Amino acid sequence: MLEGFFTPRTVAVVGVAREPGKVGHFVFQNLITGGFQGDVWPINPKADEILGHPCFPNVTALPGVPDLVVIAVPAVAVSAVITECGVKGVRSAVVLSAGFKETGAAGAKLERELLEAARAAGVQLLGPNSLGLTAMPAHLNASFAGTLPLAGGVAFLSQSGALGTAILDESASGGAGLAYFVSLGNRSDVDESALLRAWSTDSNVRMGAAYLESIKDGPAFISAARQFTQNAPLVVLKAGTSDAGARAVSSHTGSLAGSDAAYNAAIAAAGALRVRSSEELIDAALAFDLLEVPSHSGTAILTNAGGLGVLATDEAERRSLALAAIEGETVERLRGLLPPAAAFYNPIDVLGDAPPQRYADACSALLADPGVHSLLVLFTPQAMSDPVATASMVVSAAAGSTKPVAACFAGGASLSAARKILRDGRVPCYPTAERAVGVLALLDAQRRRLVQPIETPVQPRADVDTARAALDAVRASGNGFATDESSALIAECFGIPVPCGGLATNLVEARQIAAACGYPVVLKISSPDILHKSDVGGVVVNVADDAALVDAYETLIERIKRRVPGAVLRGVYLQAMAPKGRELIVGIDRDATFGPMLMVGLGGVYVEVMKDVTFRLCPVTPRQAREMLSELRGYALLRGVRGEAAADIEAAAEIISAVSWLAVLLPEVLELDINPVIVGDRGAGALAADVRIGIGGSR
Repeated sequence: MLEGFFTPRTVAVVGVAREPGKVGHFVFQNLITGGFQGDVWPINPKADEILGHPCFPNVTALPGVPDLVVIAVPAVAVSAVITECGVKGVRSAVVLSAGFKETGAAGAKLERELLEAARAAGVQLLGPNSLGLTAMPAHLNASFAGTLPLAGGVAFLSQSGALGTAILDESASGGAGLAYFVSLGNRSDVDESALLRAWSTDSNVRMGAAYLESIKDGPAFISAARQFTQNAPLVVLKAGTSDAGARAVSSHTGSLAGSDAAYNAAIAAAGALRVRSSEELIDAALAFDLLEVPSHSGTAILTNAGGLGVLATDEAERRSLALAAIEGETVERLRGLLPPAAAFYNPIDVLGDAPPQRYADACSALLADPGVHSLLVLFTPQAMSDPVATASMVVSAAAGSTKPVAACFAGGASLSAARKILRDGRVPCYPTAERAVGVLALLDAQRRRLVQPIETPVQPRADVDTARAALDAVRASGNGFATDESSALIAECFGIPVPCGGLATNLVEARQIAAACGYPVVLKISSPDILHKSDVGGVVVNVADDAALVDAYETLIERIKRRVPGAVLRGVYLQAMAPKGRELIVGIDRDATFGPMLMVGLGGVYVEVMKDVTFRLCPVTPRQAREMLSELRGYALLRGVRGEAAADIEAAAEIISAVSWLAVLLPEVLELDINPVIVGDRGAGALAADVRIGIGGSR
């Protein structure tokens, strides 16, 4: 627990300089001016008093045991202070000092020594290299930020001190009200997961906001974030999305997976919402601090400028924010309230000369409509406008409704007073229509998360022992990839249907397999030196009879000897031709932070070109697998277009779920591609036509 950081009764600051301008002095001053009601003790062996408070030479000389110690001394001296804290009985410390692992190898060694000292002393550490923290319920400002935020319901954690100061300044200027702000610094001890666990049961917290550059422990973060999102929304800005450092792999899945895909999957698995810019994070914090999540979808747009309404409508479509269909009764009511030239259907245009009362009447009518569940009010200042009175009218209308109302008062300094009225009236106001739509889209996304909570996958029946024996045989052979026949066997162990097939080392065996499976068949070269068979002409499809088989077999062997000289040839793998259907790719890759990751996309040879794929962390339920399919741009092909029958989406989802469990239960499998999964018409099932498995490590 982190009570010492957020609800201390006494705070000591080590390294309080006598002169202003130094970090320790600034923190001590912030503690005093911020309204903290407990004792604050400055520590400086060279001073008798600072800012009217008696000074102490060290931690052990303090008149009592502080609940929190803030440390601002040179890096080389921090471990000794932590040891003093342990002797005194202190359990919580914030290390503001820089000069640790962010500076290189020598600093990293200092940080390891600091953590060892803290563990030996029984002290929890925030930092080092931290900006500090604020806890508004306790009137605690134990930071060296220049501004104190507004009090509110947002708990904000940041791996960037600079972004943290920007958030604090935004809050002080009328942005989101904060319950807590924590600068994590180097996260040697207390990290993002610990904070989310602590805040998950805190009644002061209405929402969480996080700026992350990395996550120290992926599974711990997902667990903590799920715990947090059971009670409040969590919005995450993840920086550093480049895939430049992704592991080089040979599979389609591995080549498409990257750090950003993994974080997307992890944030979704945690029940959190991801934003893509600091602007979106700040906007979301304000919206969730002031507004309730809507009960249903359906947004109405009210404007005095047609162009602004069009921009908002376009952004709503881009963000998948459903616009409300205005009921006929509401339309008739609007006709009685607005000029004849007004637009009465969504978006509703009250015209440029709209006085405040016209806005008030339209807001009331729209909020009374049972199909409207959120309202966006757009305003542009014109010669006849009264922005202050209009803002007051909007606040009054919003106060009489439980439905969320957001505003965009688009303009400059002339609107500052109106924007303040809206903020004080709990109506978040944004400078552009697009940003206002964005926050309503996030509120709606949170609504969808609440009505469809995260499912817990149930482990299916699987013959794990047989699958592991097959993997052991592959490892013993010294090859990093399972053969076609081993891959098919492993898939079948998890209930993944594959076509009938077998390995032929000569024509006699080839005929026997073809006879057993039935024509037509497909021939695939079997070689540990050839990973992508189609790239070298190593696949022959639609072999219709015995005569064609002889020709195809001999031609295939000769072609590979010519194109890949020196390749070891094990023979030819024969399979019954899969029936025609839609093609998917299903694969797994392993992320260093989050573990096994599942990919689903449109399959075939163009998968890396089209990149119509989506990712989740393993395992997934069949329902979650269907959700993945629905996210694909080509999902319409599965539902059926131009009179085509719908595909067997249920069968495809079962295969996807089974693959995700294979990844969990067989950690030896580093990568897997099934490309394609052939999906027949509804009721016809699906087949894993080509399974490729790469292994490594040990059980």
